[in-house]
Amino acid sequence: MTTLEDLAARVDRLEARNAITELVSSYAIACDEHDMPRLAGLFAEDAQFDSPSGVMQASGRQAIADMFVELFKIRGPGYHWTHDNFVRFDESDPDHATGLVLSHAETTPGGTVSLAAMKYDDIYRREAGVWRFAKRTIQFLYYVPADQYSNGLNSRHRLNFGDDAHPADYPENLASWRDFERVHMGQNIKTGSNE
Repeated sequence: MTTLEDLAARVDRLEARNAITELVSSYAIACDEHDMPRLAGLFAEDAQFDSPSGVMQASGRQAIADMFVELFKIRGPGYHWTHDNFVRFDESDPDHATGLVLSHAETTPGGTVSLAAMKYDDIYRREAGVWRFAKRTIQFLYYVPADQYSNGLNSRHRLNFGDDAHPADYPENLASWRDFERVHMGQNIKTGSNE
């Protein structure tokens, strides 16, 4: 039998899921509008921002804000949008959750119209009733100038930051991808040659 306490917990989860979805969308809007007070306020005081490629890393709300100020100095108009947002709540702590967000962006770093596809691995924390990012890890599938998009996915080096091209953060490094290649494609992952 469902108790009032169970119903209250379920309603809290629904409200929390909605608040987290709005948090994720607020991040995209704040980035596009270069709204630094709004953007900074989305992060916990001790939050972390990370990326496997190392291009975006900061610890603490102020350091994260400073990182975005530097990024926005070279970025003109942009548009971020989120697609799917998966939220998993901590069964032992109603003020803690994790999430996965799939996203795209159109940006203009250094005046170059660019396209990006990425996903965010998030940790959320509720503080005084407000959900914030405790940690946000961005992983890029690609970040390429628009005129290179048609061939962008054909190269492992599809993260273009400035004049340098870096290997993409995923999917090639995922265990599932590597297993598929090994089992179904006969690929030796280390060398890229047929076994």
